[in-house]
Amino acid sequence: MKKSEKRVEAANKLDIRDLFQQYCPEPAWKAFSEKAQAADLEIATADAESLSAEQLNACLDLVELTSAEDYRNSETGWSRSKKRREMKLPEMRYILLFGPPGAVQSLPASELAGFVSFMITYEDGYEVVYVYEIHFAPASQGKGFGRLLMEVIAALGSNVGLEKAMLTVFKSNARATDWYLKLEYSVDEFSPPARRLRGGVLKEPTYTILSKRIKAEGD
Repeated sequence: MKKSEKRVEAANKLDIRDLFQQYCPEPAWKAFSEKAQAADLEIATADAESLSAEQLNACLDLVELTSAEDYRNSETGWSRSKKRREMKLPEMRYILLFGPPGAVQSLPASELAGFVSFMITYEDGYEVVYVYEIHFAPASQGKGFGRLLMEVIAALGSNVGLEKAMLTVFKSNARATDWYLKLEYSVDEFSPPARRLRGGVLKEPTYTILSKRIKAEGD
């Protein structure tokens, strides 16, 4: 990386394979890979360009299955077409989990066990890795894959030299919020506060922005 080149721009010039080759968080990735192998699941990585149409649709199906109701209850609402556009943003990256072995090559949507999508970007002046989605099929929930994937993303961001790992969670999803707090995320300084409307009514946002510092002190 050139001295004048910022970390975010340098990382985003790399395709997903080169990104992991250069910044792969070895201990976290090893733990995730071993757990996937023990469960007869396969791992694939992709970016927005290399994600196949079948994989994208499988991811969308999983988001809709697990989170569409939370979206409908928020100010944003649920729109599959809007979510599709977001998931195809040029700098979006993916780690996908498939089962059984061989499903990566021949993918029915039902074979997607889970995925995480993330982006290396700027947020309120900070260099961050932002987790956009993390979802698992019912059969793969509660197995520890989510925790390991979140560790992979945070460690990857740390290796790049980013300052924070960030995410957005719906307030209606108390279970997910509690889970992130156990992973040492906390309410970010830029999470939107409640707004007082005309007539004095206090309107709470339907989501919270969480973050945790991943950059080593002194870096």
